[in-house]
Amino acid sequence: MLSTLRKFLRPVGRLDGRAAAAPVPAPPAWSPERVYAIGDVHGRLDLLDALLTKIADDRSDHDGRPSLVFLGDLIDRGPASAGVVQRVIELTRDPAWDVTVLKGNHEEALLLFLDQPEFGPTWAEHGGGATLAAYGVRPPAGRTDAAAWTAARDAFAKALPADHLELYRGMELWTRRGDYLFVHAGVRPGVPLEAQDPKDLLWIRGEFISAPRAAEHVVVHGHTPVEQAQLTRWRIGVDTGAYATGLLTAVRLDGTDQRLIQARA
Repeated sequence: MLSTLRKFLRPVGRLDGRAAAAPVPAPPAWSPERVYAIGDVHGRLDLLDALLTKIADDRSDHDGRPSLVFLGDLIDRGPASAGVVQRVIELTRDPAWDVTVLKGNHEEALLLFLDQPEFGPTWAEHGGGATLAAYGVRPPAGRTDAAAWTAARDAFAKALPADHLELYRGMELWTRRGDYLFVHAGVRPGVPLEAQDPKDLLWIRGEFISAPRAAEHVVVHGHTPVEQAQLTRWRIGVDTGAYATGLLTAVRLDGTDQRLIQARA
């Protein structure tokens, strides 16, 4: 498990090298309710609050109870992971919204650190150090001091509010609305949803992105950062690298309508 996480947890020195796909006409996909799907926040509470303000303004013409779907990677890299998680918890308690929080690979790494403190150096190097700091825990200076990392894990577990841990442990791997499938990273092409490996739902990139079509549903995902959100006939990618670019993106799905809502630093 550790080797798998080390393989797929990679630093964000630049955005994914793939060119952003040109927008194409909206596919004949349909959502039975209004859904706002929010891409990878990565500790940028400033951008999340700005985006939520825009979403609240946008929903003012809507009489129903819209869905908010967070596509994972709320934490790491940015300075305010604890604040982001607290804001999401507040939204889950707001009866005006139907909130679903999906697990990302970075939440998976946090949970692994709680169970296996020896994973701490790898997690810290790929953004987890910022999350520890956001909860008031100073990461050890070196990689090899096992006792120091165990102490850091213990301090982190003590500092973590119970409702934050409950949110982390209760995150879902996927959800569906009408013709749309929401997942953090993507799906293994050609594999039925019920047979998908959870590792792929959290980590997959190339095989999913390059597939002519990967699933029966239109897949709404984050995980692979791009300079421009991608709306194609079979997938919608909304990770615009908020930590690196200062641009956080959501997609609004309502009936057959698709539109982007963005907040920029």
